[in-house]
Amino acid sequence: MWRPAVTASRRVLGSLGPAVRWSHSQALVLNSGSSSIKYGVYEVEDKTVRLSCKGIVEGIGRKEGVGAHKHCPVGLAESTEKVMVENHVAGLERIFACLPEETRDAVKVVGHRVVNGGVKFSTPAVIDAEVQAAIEEACSLAPLHNPANLSGIVAAKAVWGSIPHVAVFDTSFHATMPPESYRYAVPKEWHDLHGVRRYGFHGTSYGYVLRTVAEELKTPASNLNAIICHLGSGASMVCIKNGQSIDTTMGLTPLEGLVMGTRSGDIDGGVLRHLTKQLGMSVDEVDSALNKKSGLLGLCGMADMRSVHKAALEGNADAALAEKIFVERVRKYLGAYMLKLNGNLDALVFTAGIGENAPWIREMVCEGLEQFGIKLDPMMNTAPSRPSSRIEAAFSRTKIMVVPTDEELSIALQSVELVRTPEQQPVKEAEPVAPAKVSALHTAHDLMVVGWNEAEEMGLASVIFPQIINGGGRCGYFRVFTDHDEDSQIELMQNEFYLDDTF
Repeated sequence: MWRPAVTASRRVLGSLGPAVRWSHSQALVLNSGSSSIKYGVYEVEDKTVRLSCKGIVEGIGRKEGVGAHKHCPVGLAESTEKVMVENHVAGLERIFACLPEETRDAVKVVGHRVVNGGVKFSTPAVIDAEVQAAIEEACSLAPLHNPANLSGIVAAKAVWGSIPHVAVFDTSFHATMPPESYRYAVPKEWHDLHGVRRYGFHGTSYGYVLRTVAEELKTPASNLNAIICHLGSGASMVCIKNGQSIDTTMGLTPLEGLVMGTRSGDIDGGVLRHLTKQLGMSVDEVDSALNKKSGLLGLCGMADMRSVHKAALEGNADAALAEKIFVERVRKYLGAYMLKLNGNLDALVFTAGIGENAPWIREMVCEGLEQFGIKLDPMMNTAPSRPSSRIEAAFSRTKIMVVPTDEELSIALQSVELVRTPEQQPVKEAEPVAPAKVSALHTAHDLMVVGWNEAEEMGLASVIFPQIINGGGRCGYFRVFTDHDEDSQIELMQNEFYLDDTF
């Protein structure tokens, strides 16, 4: 099974038809910000896409005229140079110049992250004049992000003008939300004429993580109910039912929802009137404060959760409160989303910087939720390395997982898949089928109990079933009926367990 923690930069696409010309080709991924361009170059083999190099150009348009270009080929040392970068075109030219000639010539597609595609894009799109105009039109919905994304597109086309460019939208993953989730209770014409509604973001991350979870659990994504917590400097959550987004915490902009590094998250709209009337602040000043001076930074003066946690442990009351407010907001949405799923939650997933690297936050989020079928394994949660992404306790009904995200790889995959001709598309492998339930009594050889619930007389065991599903080591809930030195008569609990955990 593919383990994302080990091979996050490599993804199998499947076998390709004889007409394929993608071997030893490259896909360039660009994430253009207002003053930076992050990039990654991915090598496309017949069956895989893997990271070749990555880097960032920073300080674009600085008045002092000095920026930095960091370039890091896989397996080699990072190089940094001080450069003058007047605009995004100049930044792309620096990237172009640092790539070997054979790499530049091998780039067959450029994938662009675009934060908001509005209601027009539910899937990635090849960027033509019409698509580019639609992205520009959506700038009013994401004024901090879309203009920069658009600048990157224009600049990249000036450098790589003869190959297809693909826009991958953060919002498209959430196009499946029903109206009761995405509509605000505001005048109807705001929605109909001005697009005021929930869009949601972090879609490329959620799509990648969902695919990974489905592979880990050997279950089709269309069968999964999951709540994914993308917890980083920018933070959001998504509620997934049968493999589709049905609700998410971010709204018209990335400001709504969870507490973030510098963003407030949910706040009473009346605060705007209060600050403009009572303090004389302009709308732009309030917007800047809520986006850049609030969140963890506003609560305790620190935007990085690692610094917040360290300060909290040292007795800083503001830091401790900031940590609690952050977790409280996550738990508030977790409860709401569990109700949306009627309690049928297959997986609770943590990803992104805080989600992947802050075990104390995962512990605080899951504390006291045993009666809802969510129980963390303390040792697996804090282990520096794990054999898999699973960190739930033996008797947790819900899988709890830590899955590293890779948005750039996701963009590369989607871009390559979109521009291939039909005969070049990979042969689609059959989706995994949920393992069959095992019934009645079975003779289990080499029974090794790894967990036991005295009250329920039920345990978790590693067993050998030579007569079941081609034999092999399995793990499952059981009750022991007769216990012998070599063999034990056990009953696998049909209503609790699927044979899906191969050792």
